[in-house]
Amino acid sequence: MKNIKSTLTLLAALMLVMASCTNHNEEKFIGIQLWSVRHDMEEDPVSTIAALGEMGYGFVEAAGYSDGKFYGMEPAAFRQLVESNGMVLLSSHTGRDLPAPGEWDEAMQWWEECIQAHKGAGIEFIVQPWMGSAGYSSLSGLQAFCDYFNTVGQMCNENGIRFGYHNHDNEFNVLEGEVIYDYMLENTDPEKVMFQIDLYWVKVGGADPVEYFTHYPGRFELWHVKDETEIGASGDIDFERKYGYADLSGLRYSIVEVEQYNYEPLESVRISLEYMMDAEYVKF
Repeated sequence: MKNIKSTLTLLAALMLVMASCTNHNEEKFIGIQLWSVRHDMEEDPVSTIAALGEMGYGFVEAAGYSDGKFYGMEPAAFRQLVESNGMVLLSSHTGRDLPAPGEWDEAMQWWEECIQAHKGAGIEFIVQPWMGSAGYSSLSGLQAFCDYFNTVGQMCNENGIRFGYHNHDNEFNVLEGEVIYDYMLENTDPEKVMFQIDLYWVKVGGADPVEYFTHYPGRFELWHVKDETEIGASGDIDFERKYGYADLSGLRYSIVEVEQYNYEPLESVRISLEYMMDAEYVKF
């Protein structure tokens, strides 16, 4: 009995030591948009994914889907690469423009193949990060995109995938008396279309994410956390204030994206991850 108690005491002590040694990178599940390291992914995707996993990123968001493959790899192979480096293949940026008259069936076939490839990769979110010119030209064109996204969102739902839209700055322009982004939020079905809000591009567009979180609660399941360069480098974006509304916004996952750099891209995304890990207000 004494030996059993001693063993249990030792195990408990070891668990406390292990817990105390847990680093920041294991405490938060932060993602990386692979567009941030696009040239590295083009040159050597295997080593790039390994480097991101070593940094402590929890998941990746792809930006290299084409013709049924991810960065030239079959869906299962790319998923295995990501998972073998301790990360999850959670989401993906891809999309197709609004079908021209007579091309609807072709577009739906493209989406069906796209969805099946993403399903094969185990991806939970498909995000379209752009909208064709028709969406910025007239309200009728914008409404056509909203209807289109609702259709694609329903297709994704039927396959266990969540569909969403990622903004840039021009969604905050006024079109025929309507702010484009507001119109999209009001004319897409929340059950079928979520929004991946890009904090930096909202600022460039002259808007305030917190106002959107307040007026459209629950719609923003993914955040692109971004600054002009590395996250926190400019000092111009109050990330803490925005995270104060994370629950209201509907946030499920935070994703780092860096598009301009003070360092090599891999170093820039490492610095950005450290910022996120060290920020106490970033809970997930």
